[in-house]
Amino acid sequence: MTTTRRPLTVTDLAPLARAALGRARALTGVERLRGGTKKGVYRLTLDDGSTAVAYVWSADEDYWDQPDPDPRDPFSHGTGLGLFTAAHERLAAAGVRTSRLRFADSTYTHLPADVAVVEDLTGGSLEDALARAPDGAPQALERMAELLAALHSHTGPRFGKVAVVDGGGSSYGESCTQRVTEHALRCIAEAAARDPRAAAARRELEEEIHTLAAEVGPRDRHTLIHGELGADHVLLTPGGQPALIDIEGLMYFDVEHEHVFLRLRFGPHYEALRTPGLDEARLRLYRLSMHLGLVSGPLTLTEGDFPHPKRMREIAEHNLHQALSLLKSAS
Repeated sequence: MTTTRRPLTVTDLAPLARAALGRARALTGVERLRGGTKKGVYRLTLDDGSTAVAYVWSADEDYWDQPDPDPRDPFSHGTGLGLFTAAHERLAAAGVRTSRLRFADSTYTHLPADVAVVEDLTGGSLEDALARAPDGAPQALERMAELLAALHSHTGPRFGKVAVVDGGGSSYGESCTQRVTEHALRCIAEAAARDPRAAAARRELEEEIHTLAAEVGPRDRHTLIHGELGADHVLLTPGGQPALIDIEGLMYFDVEHEHVFLRLRFGPHYEALRTPGLDEARLRLYRLSMHLGLVSGPLTLTEGDFPHPKRMREIAEHNLHQALSLLKSAS
């Protein structure tokens, strides 16, 4: 685990800026944008006032103390240039808006890391827009619902990360339900090792996961989903159109997985995004699994040097209460 981190500077990023944006303009400013835990996200400002955004994948920019990820596991550590470019290509083919890719490089020529440069979407996040102007929420959510409909209209031949499936590969396991169940059990074990309340409820939580999984029927439709789609992962174009970011987790999976996350993150705005025909059994299993992942993940992150541990502990606390409440309501 990296214990000393230094944000990149103009000097560090100038070679990348020249390669990506041309030698006619000089890099004059760099700002590391808040929020990234797996990659560095930097706004680049040029001498003509134009901007772009650089993504940097390196150990110094990744706050998770994780082994090398295996992309055949849909829930493995979703980071890296390969996952990003595969997801960007798939979204472009599907007609789903994201930050346009301007440059990508894995040769370490311009920076000792995998890098990409994308357009800077300057309309702010959908999360900020909903908080800032509630009167405009209906129109913003209508556009978001249209984006979701376009995204979810596409399917894949198998479940798993887009980089794996579109490359002709297969994921571990036989079904989305199996992978969610295994992931949930792993999260229970990790949470129990870090919180006594999770440890006390471990057996009940494991039994409930197995019970919910047994209620889910088979399915052979694998929908294109973002995987972690909160309003903070949606930026707005100057014209107010939504665009997806943090797309490395793009995968083919049960659409209920997306809707559980949407409900969690959009809160009172979710009703505008709800779609008919969702499988209630899958929703129940995926909801509990999601809460468990949002206990174990943030608690793991606080063991390192992530600069905002208080926020991670708050997320873990909230989701532990939610998981235990679901346990009580099932008994």
